[in-house]
Amino acid sequence: MTHTLLVSATQSDAYPTIADALDGAPDGATILVTPGEYLEHLRIERANVIIGVTGDPGSVTIRARRADDPVVECRDATVELRELVLAGADAPALAVFGGTVRVVDTEVSAGRAVAIQVGPRSEFEFTRVRVTAAQRGILWDTCAGTAVGCEITNVVEDGLLIRSADPTIRNCTVAECGYRGIYVYDYARPLLENCEVTGSGLGIAVAQESSPTLRRCRVHDVRGLGITVGPGCGGLIEDCHTERTAAPGIQLSPGATAQVATSERGLPRSVGAGEAPATRSDPRRIEELTGELEQLVGLPGVKAEVRAIIDEIQVNEWRRSGGLSVTPSSNHLIFAGAPGTGKTTVARIYGQLLAALGVLPKGGFREVSRRDLVGQYLGHTAEKTSAAFEAALGGVLFIDEAYTLSRSFGSGGDFGQEAIDTLVKLMEDHRHEIVVIVAGYTDEMLGFLAANPGLASRFSRTIEFENYSAVELAEILSRMAENHEYVLAPEVAVAARSHFQTVRKDKDFGNARDARKLFEGMRKAQAQRLRQLRRVPNAEELQLITLEDLALVIQAP
Repeated sequence: MTHTLLVSATQSDAYPTIADALDGAPDGATILVTPGEYLEHLRIERANVIIGVTGDPGSVTIRARRADDPVVECRDATVELRELVLAGADAPALAVFGGTVRVVDTEVSAGRAVAIQVGPRSEFEFTRVRVTAAQRGILWDTCAGTAVGCEITNVVEDGLLIRSADPTIRNCTVAECGYRGIYVYDYARPLLENCEVTGSGLGIAVAQESSPTLRRCRVHDVRGLGITVGPGCGGLIEDCHTERTAAPGIQLSPGATAQVATSERGLPRSVGAGEAPATRSDPRRIEELTGELEQLVGLPGVKAEVRAIIDEIQVNEWRRSGGLSVTPSSNHLIFAGAPGTGKTTVARIYGQLLAALGVLPKGGFREVSRRDLVGQYLGHTAEKTSAAFEAALGGVLFIDEAYTLSRSFGSGGDFGQEAIDTLVKLMEDHRHEIVVIVAGYTDEMLGFLAANPGLASRFSRTIEFENYSAVELAEILSRMAENHEYVLAPEVAVAARSHFQTVRKDKDFGNARDARKLFEGMRKAQAQRLRQLRRVPNAEELQLITLEDLALVIQAP
């Protein structure tokens, strides 16, 4: 049964504020708000709720109660926002930290902040969302989702920022931004189709090892370059047009590997089941990526397995060039092991290595889970699975916790099985155009492979990811600190090793995830300690993390 709660500042039988309604809302409730303006800070945590309006779209405006508070803050919740106006100030109007958020026909603005921020462990679905003013428009950070028919205008800095994320963005417009219209960075792999950028400082900028797919996008009337791709970045720019921009309209920096194509010439041709791609290898790039793999902490067995695969591919290429026969093989892999053991990182490097070897056209990376592949009714799953598969063509499709597809959820039939069956056929039809990597706990993956008679044969080998040792976790912690310009006091490293030796025995041990959680806790503890100095810390104090900071985190309940 659906529970509907009414919010009105004037009706006696209604909740006076949206926050009051949230406090009384059961899981799955719908909150309808009567027209008017509401000063609120809505913190929705571990709940499932829909917030909409009783009147016309846009008749309800929710403003930040305080300048430095978000209007809506979602934490590990499932939230749907419909036909609202969210007006923030010095904090995001909408901030999402984990969970799922769906926003439809909603107008969003902010003052000296990003209008919308979607962070890690989050999934989003934006339909006709309009950002009308902000310091920055939308930030998608290490999350997944789709945006269709959205508009971002009148932004002081960047309109759309995509960091370490692989969203699908279609039919969206970015206009009148002071700096970049769209900024793709830090290993991001988005798909942008039929998008328009106009009136900004720069059009679309790609940086920091990112590899987007830009298809039928239009950049015009910008003050700087139309589309720029930085060193080490790849991807595909297909049927995109630039008009009235600085020259050149599309600029590929030295070291960039992005392909620029039109529908007449298109991508490298599809390869038949018995053929190998005709692209050439890039020895310099192979050496760089191999070095990047070797620099990862620990994982000696994993590194050896990947090197063996690369060696085999290289030798096969030499045999092919020498006119010798080559045994057909598959590059699909199973990554087995506990969470936080580097499976995603290795999968990214592996995909780029295959592209550098000429095995894959692009080397992009798309991470999905059960919810990205499984639909709600018969036939919907095949459609979703095919769409995710096609979006990853040319690169790596990484299916995390793949074993969940072989489980039956609910009583209406196992649509996860439909996803597996669809994948088996697609993997055979496109064996040289994509690499599929399935990941999960070792024992559970055995059940996954038994879900379809042809599934196990699609994968060439299983690579085991062992738990990190306490020493390796301490090294990971140290690298995290260094990457964020912090310095660990010598005694911190010793105490951290002892701490990791203890937590490794917990059943919920998260490997590198525990290291990151510890680092974030120490960073916050340091900030609290420095605030109590009653003076501005010097540069050394701002960087140093002490044993006191570590102790506060370890002792916290």
